Amino acid sequence: MVIVSVVIPAKDDAELLARCLRRITAQTRVPDEVVVVDNGSHDGTARVAAAAGARVVRCEEPGIPAAAATGYDSATGDIVLRLDADCVPSERWVEYMVAAFEASPHVGAVTGGATFVDGPGPLRVPLAALYLGAYVAATSPALGHVPLFGSNLGLRRSAWDDVRTSVHRHDANLHDDLDLAFHMGERHVIRYRRGLAMGMSMRPFTDPSSFGTRMARGWRSVVVHWPRDFPPLRWVRLARRRRAERPTSRVPGSPAPHG
Repeated sequence: MVIVSVVIPAKDDAELLARCLRRITAQTRVPDEVVVVDNGSHDGTARVAAAAGARVVRCEEPGIPAAAATGYDSATGDIVLRLDADCVPSERWVEYMVAAFEASPHVGAVTGGATFVDGPGPLRVPLAALYLGAYVAATSPALGHVPLFGSNLGLRRSAWDDVRTSVHRHDANLHDDLDLAFHMGERHVIRYRRGLAMGMSMRPFTDPSSFGTRMARGWRSVVVHWPRDFPPLRWVRLARRRRAERPTSRVPGSPAPHG
């Protein structure tokens, strides 16, 4: 049976982490381990995680890129799932993630969407759709494929091992999921799957300065990969690789190639 790990980077998020962990333990397919990466918290984050049965891993290097990479490195599962401390997964999230990987053995990473669980009720779904739609529209041309969304993603352990030394884990001013998408999409197939229901907090978007920081980090996450991954150059390279990896077809009845 496939072994599943859930990784949650967290810093000073004890209350929301407790809610998230309650939803993880109530899954229809309970993960084999939960790894909470304590990124230098000063509150009860580590205590809450341990009380819920999670394995706590310390990461003193500041920034989500370092914390997320530490979590992926520490996970022991064949499939590594990632969400944030302020997330509220549906009760079948792990089950559906595992099913998505089992249905597509060639896929290295799977990602899904999310809706807001706080803020004005009537605006939660449309604002989340607008935010995620803008994220996909802005990043897909730079990547040449769909991006990864850090609040709702899964990786094959083998795919992470293939890119773990390439990601910019020591740059705290990057979006770790977008950086990971650049490196994962270079060597592995990324797929978006509907039905991976996830709730997330609107709190990062209520502060204009915080939103501006996110935008600046998003831009930096793209240009740090230039000139090698300047879009036209990346598109051509990925197209050639996909063409080379495509199975060759042979006319029925024709002789097989020698050698």
